[in-house]
Amino acid sequence: MRRLPLFGALLASLAGAQTSSPALPSWEGQIIYQVMPDRFADGNASNNAGVDRSDPRAWHGGDLAGLTAKVPYIRGLGATAVWLTPIYRQQAVNSFDTAPYHGYWPADFRDVDPHFGTLADFGALVTAARGAGLRVVLDQVINHYGYAAEAVKQHPTWFNGQAECDKTTNKDVDCPLAGLPDLKQSSPEVRDLLLGNADFWRARGVNAFRYDAIRHVERPFLKDLLARDRAAGTWTLGEWYGADTGTVAEWQREGFDSLFLFSLQEAMQKSLMGGQGLTQVANVLSRQGELVRPGEVALFLDNHDLPRFAQGSLFEDEGQARTRYGLRALMTLKGVPVIWQGTEIAMRGGNDPDNRRDMRFENEWTPGEKAVYGAARDAIAVRKASRALSVGAQTLLSVPGALQDDLLLLTREVDGERVLAAWHGGRERKTYSVRLSTLGLTAADGAVTRGLYAGQDAKMSVGGGWLHLSLPGKDAAVFGLK
Repeated sequence: MRRLPLFGALLASLAGAQTSSPALPSWEGQIIYQVMPDRFADGNASNNAGVDRSDPRAWHGGDLAGLTAKVPYIRGLGATAVWLTPIYRQQAVNSFDTAPYHGYWPADFRDVDPHFGTLADFGALVTAARGAGLRVVLDQVINHYGYAAEAVKQHPTWFNGQAECDKTTNKDVDCPLAGLPDLKQSSPEVRDLLLGNADFWRARGVNAFRYDAIRHVERPFLKDLLARDRAAGTWTLGEWYGADTGTVAEWQREGFDSLFLFSLQEAMQKSLMGGQGLTQVANVLSRQGELVRPGEVALFLDNHDLPRFAQGSLFEDEGQARTRYGLRALMTLKGVPVIWQGTEIAMRGGNDPDNRRDMRFENEWTPGEKAVYGAARDAIAVRKASRALSVGAQTLLSVPGALQDDLLLLTREVDGERVLAAWHGGRERKTYSVRLSTLGLTAADGAVTRGLYAGQDAKMSVGGGWLHLSLPGKDAAVFGLK
């Protein structure tokens, strides 16, 4: 792999910095927009070799030039950071009748795949993102190479083979994931390679790394990697597929700033989209106290590895309505919301690769999609305008047992600013009156006020020790609270 002269000085400075553990600037308050470049926007037709948009497993032509041109779109939605799935040079051939369009079958970690553009194109993207006030999150693959990568033949000692897999008791770490050539991070050469990869992209302006498949990576290496990232001021987001609150808390203690809270995503899918009741969501939120850094946990409705959130309904209009509900609900929670491209218009799609359909933009949207986008942009704006919603402490209120399936209440508060979030799972509009003492809430009497989200008829009042709420069916609202 190529190495640049500046690495020596950079590595020396990092080694010195590791004697202390500086606190990173918090990412609490950020909103991340996830992009899979091949499926986002095509800005340069000259790099479209092998493109076949009719084949969901082929290259579709999206690239860094297209993403750069769409930076104003991402900023217009209200996101403050953009996360790119891997843009490394990929293996040159298909595997299992699938092209490496997704970026997770790398052959060279320090170059851009020609389908995406060049290193200069990546630099132009970083410049455009910075100019728009967006931070850049880059996906880092640290577990494997692509099936057909030359490194597999050139450096066989870098990988765990069948012998290592047969004798290990830790199959997750020492055996191949989906048959991919499994890197042995305890090898000094592999360790130096992977640490150098992080330095390479950090030197090109990347603010944060999303580390893929950390469940399958050696723990001692991960701890070393995270210490270096922290010393360099790089925010870290880990993907442990299926992680619950306990797993997220464990890895935050080990050095990750954030992990994806899959258990909350699953609960929201079942409750908001599937109508199974809000108790499942409340059960996840009730464990917030276990988290080391609850304000930085990644919260999401769907991603490139899961069926689309809107796919949870057979009916497109209902999928759109409930995605609107989900986005509004997501923006009330403590953590870092992550929006997968197209979720802001309730894009549909089943299992991979159907969940990776090409992004469509404003001139192609239906009226229903435009309505979901409008609600998403408004909910993000409301969150950003409120310090309580962005960074405030979160308190889950004690809703009476008879109401728990249909009503979830929580407060967010910071520096004297307080808001009340109300999620309503009932199908029809309903009015609720609950004693403040039952909720464990104190609040001054106040006349009827409307919710902060635009285009929504939600009302709240407080009087005589009671909280009164009038809520539309299947929606989330937020109110200022004195």
